[in-house]
Amino acid sequence: MPDPATAPRALPTPGVAFAGRTFDAVLFDMDGTLIDSVPAVDRNWRRWAAEHGLPDPEEFQIQHGTPARTLIAELLPEDRVEPAYERIHALELEDNDGVTILPGTRDALAVLPPGRQAIVTSCTRPLAAARMAASGLAAPSVVVTADDVARGKPDPDPFLLGAERLGVDPARCLVVEDAPAGIAAARAAGCATLAVTGTHSAAELAEASPAPDALATGLAAVRFVVGPDGVRVTDA
Repeated sequence: MPDPATAPRALPTPGVAFAGRTFDAVLFDMDGTLIDSVPAVDRNWRRWAAEHGLPDPEEFQIQHGTPARTLIAELLPEDRVEPAYERIHALELEDNDGVTILPGTRDALAVLPPGRQAIVTSCTRPLAAARMAASGLAAPSVVVTADDVARGKPDPDPFLLGAERLGVDPARCLVVEDAPAGIAAARAAGCATLAVTGTHSAAELAEASPAPDALATGLAAVRFVVGPDGVRVTDA
């Protein structure tokens, strides 16, 4: 029989974790949360790694949700970081074949009023625009990108700025994320956190430090209900 002490932590669904709570706004990560860009990301990083004499990206693990410049700085000498960053940025701008909207995205964004939703992404503004165009995702009025902050995820700055631009208290925001770096950023900003599987498994997300407040198998498993007191989150 498995040892309960070593068994993976089971995270509650949003309907359980957020029962009786309302939020002023929902801040969505983009890649892996609203759209699936994994095939394009993997393709471009493999090409980039080969060009720079690095092993296959699976060996150094692309840290989804972390700005590209941050990852490159861990892999290459300082004098090579900027040109290497410019190269991966160019590759990703050129190749967004296969980027698609994830199930549940359109319904989630459609039900939330403009003042209650934002996208907070580690993409640059041009790359975010390219991926939205490729997938057909319509941008909300507030989009925070890596170009807007000095420190990206896992620092809290992106989500703090997203809340500020919406004019709401971060403590009254729900962040929907697919990656540990984003969850860490959201928790550091004082936001509630809902993790969605896809880029990472349920076990990986449950073991993240800090762990998210709730877990769902994508936005199709989540329902947002807007009322006079704010946004409620239930299981679909």
